[in-house]
Amino acid sequence: MSQAFAHEEVVVRRGSRSGLPLIVAVHSRALGPAVGGCRLRRYDSRQDGLADALRLSEAMTYKAAVAGLDFGGGKSVIALDKETELTAGLREAALEDLGELIASFQGSYRTGPDIGTGPQDMVVLRRFSPYAYCAPEEHGGTGNSGGPTATGVLAALHAGARHVFGDASCTGRTVVISGFGSVGSGIAADLAAEGAHVVVSDVEQSRRDAALASGYGWVEPDQALSTPADILVPAAVGGVLDAATVPRLTAPLVVGPANNQLTEESVADALAERGIVWIPDYVASAGGIVYALSRESENHSHEAAQKRVEGIGDTVGHVLDLARSTGVTPLRAAQQIAERRLTSAASPVRGD
Repeated sequence: MSQAFAHEEVVVRRGSRSGLPLIVAVHSRALGPAVGGCRLRRYDSRQDGLADALRLSEAMTYKAAVAGLDFGGGKSVIALDKETELTAGLREAALEDLGELIASFQGSYRTGPDIGTGPQDMVVLRRFSPYAYCAPEEHGGTGNSGGPTATGVLAALHAGARHVFGDASCTGRTVVISGFGSVGSGIAADLAAEGAHVVVSDVEQSRRDAALASGYGWVEPDQALSTPADILVPAAVGGVLDAATVPRLTAPLVVGPANNQLTEESVADALAERGIVWIPDYVASAGGIVYALSRESENHSHEAAQKRVEGIGDTVGHVLDLARSTGVTPLRAAQQIAERRLTSAASPVRGD
């Protein structure tokens, strides 16, 4: 993805109910309506929230394009400062403000849960617009997207293992998972069942007991990247791979669901120079959005949607084959696949 942002539409507004800054960034509608989750988090400044929305919405464009979805990329952010106390009342007011803003896009921007929001928050947004995915099933949505996201990461991981080790199996391999939340824990359980030696890490020390009780190894967060491993799975916050951390890596394969893992694109070259295969995060993490859109927008069955999620493994194989045959990084190969779809697309779409 380029570092010069060229977004189709960016709206910054102060919510009339909450008084909080609201941001909706639409990077591209070339393939269809823009889609991207709603993030509610604290920032040092409003500008940081805007930068987050711009960066994440561009990633969503590439995520949708590489996954073969007929959707563009967007993102919404409710930006809190360090001092604001997020009461239940303020939270609901902010979501109502955002719901009203999303409704003004008339379907050309659609959202779902992201950091700081969940399925129940989508119920609030749906008071104003039907285009809020992953609400609880009793409200007509598909619920938490953590399961499909984990399934997609596992498909990407096995495809990467086949490319790096010559065998997709993780039996007997050491896998370090940095981030033991809903997605990381799901990945850990499946890999352990496969026979992998799973080591986990999380900034929340309360998760240590759960990890140990499940039979996993545990390392402190500052040791996760340098712990000897066959595969590293970044499953927490982004920005973990940079010029300082890449030399510490021991795993020849890095693949995980964390967004924006690289601090800048040049880090992909540094990884390649060390012989480390990094699966672009927006390729590996597409399972949640693929499943939700397949079910809620395209009316596919659970089985059909699940099959599309598992197809992420084929996508990763294509990316890695292209990278190897053309001598570029997997990041550049994924960009080329996405850009071919974007440049051949029809005119931008506004709604359905």
